[in-house]
Amino acid sequence: MSKILIRGAKVLGGEPQDVLIDGGTIAEVGSGLSAEGAEVVEAEGKVLLPGLVDLHTHLREPGREDSETVLTGTRAAASGGYTTVFAMANTFPVADTAGVVEQVWRLGKEHGYCDVQPIGAVTVGLEGRKLAELGAMHESAAGVTVFSDDGKCVHDAVIMRRALEYVKAFGGVVAQHAQEPRLTEGAEMNEGVVSAELGLGGWPAVAEESIIARDVLLAEHVGSRVHICHLSTAGSVEIVRWAKSRGIAVTAEVTPHHLLLTDELVRTYNPVYKVNPPLRTERDVMALREALADGTIDIVATDHAPHPHEDKDCEWAAAAMGMVGLETALSVVQETMVDTGLLDWAGVADRMSVKPAQIGQATGHGRPVSAGEPANLTLVDTAYRGPVEPAGFASRSRNTPYEGRELPGRVTHTWLRGKATLVDGKLT
Repeated sequence: MSKILIRGAKVLGGEPQDVLIDGGTIAEVGSGLSAEGAEVVEAEGKVLLPGLVDLHTHLREPGREDSETVLTGTRAAASGGYTTVFAMANTFPVADTAGVVEQVWRLGKEHGYCDVQPIGAVTVGLEGRKLAELGAMHESAAGVTVFSDDGKCVHDAVIMRRALEYVKAFGGVVAQHAQEPRLTEGAEMNEGVVSAELGLGGWPAVAEESIIARDVLLAEHVGSRVHICHLSTAGSVEIVRWAKSRGIAVTAEVTPHHLLLTDELVRTYNPVYKVNPPLRTERDVMALREALADGTIDIVATDHAPHPHEDKDCEWAAAAMGMVGLETALSVVQETMVDTGLLDWAGVADRMSVKPAQIGQATGHGRPVSAGEPANLTLVDTAYRGPVEPAGFASRSRNTPYEGRELPGRVTHTWLRGKATLVDGKLT
């Protein structure tokens, strides 16, 4: 593998520096480095970050290849600056055995646009009745450390307790989709003024908050780790903040769309805005931003949820829930957090690379941009601003809520262990 000199990049948004990659490793970081024998990437004015890590991606394979495949999903990830993604278990068949998680893991190895770490199901078939093969999935070649029934809540407190006890033995984590099912029967959007005016079934904030409150107490009781998926309400923020103040081992994520969009958009009845959990109020959005800034919310995770055209281009009630997000996540975070002054680029690196890698135990990712570290890197043109054009997405699906919307920032280069997967905005 040839040498690559990234010249004049603002590492984590700081002063311009040169970064020399040799093979799969960062060889040197400094000023005025020699370009002899190296391919030069002129990066003046651009920001260099560690490769992004997504703890919450739906790759759909096996079973729903009409929505996404490991190949198309990892290409989308590379386009968005990601060097590793964690693939959720709600596939067909469900990733609840060592065999299925190994299949997903091997597909990731074959395609090579980013690392793929499977997430194992907590319960068999995501049915919430019997624990899946947690130990076998952990001991498999995939080395699963994160378990989730995402798409469904582990609503039975006894099952959740047993899962927390089980994963504690090998330092794993249960990632909970916090949704009390009885409180969300027939729900189509956030419960509030807009749902009342539109006559749509309301999805109350307490359906999320009650599960989070229960699970942080279970985690404290067991002495295990729990992670909260796609936290979406101001009340959830306060519960997580309280739990952390008690020393409970809880981490939480927020999606880009919950940092930007509100339930007012549902007035259009455009199913592209139908998502689980639903878009909330402006008050919730502001609370989520503040919590991400102060560290109460640990990370940004995309919840990249691709769907084929026919599953979204239909009436609201029949439409599938979910949005694609890998290729727009960094732009939305720049819009909501950096350009508003709530986070600097070092903070973005922490929330989108360092901490998700730590939570998921993604070895070699989320590392400092310094000599001797793996060359998993992302270069961003932060001065760019332009409309989102889903026709150009690498993802197989196009269900983005941002079509035509102008957003800042554009990933120009991504390197996975020194190999360029994206060059000048084009996949290699």
